[in-house]
Amino acid sequence: MSQLQQFCHNRFSWGLLLLSAIGLELAALFFQYGMDLAPCVMCIYIRVAVLGIILAALIGILQPKVWLLRLVGMAGWAVSAVWGFKLAYELNQMQVNPSPFATCSFYPEFPSFMPLDTWLPAVFSPTGMCSDSPWSWLSVSMAQWMMLGFAIYGVIWLLMLLPALKSAK
Repeated sequence: MSQLQQFCHNRFSWGLLLLSAIGLELAALFFQYGMDLAPCVMCIYIRVAVLGIILAALIGILQPKVWLLRLVGMAGWAVSAVWGFKLAYELNQMQVNPSPFATCSFYPEFPSFMPLDTWLPAVFSPTGMCSDSPWSWLSVSMAQWMMLGFAIYGVIWLLMLLPALKSAK
């Protein structure tokens, strides 16, 4: 078994994924409550994509030696990374090319069986506008940083896909 395959088959790798996503969620809450930056509905959807990565990592960390759990974890990771990148890209487009005709909703549209904004309004309730970009670092907006973050999640996923899906022999 290769070193990358061994890495994919242990809890440490899934723990790193989990900690990185938790770090992003904590950073989002710091921006919201520590720096008083109001999240828009697209920001909230991006938080849900990061939550998807957290859930995928939790599935993978349960029993990383079980092929089916690794498969489900890898699938959740991929869907969340792609969806998160798509959302961050759309938010970036709204901020770079603002239009009075292309605005985001002020109310999140979660499914009725999972009203996250009702269950955890402090985390999943939007209070800002999508066209606002009040924060940047190194001349890069938060949406652009999230695009980079989700792209990195995607590249790492691609590197780990085959080793993670090979059974241990």
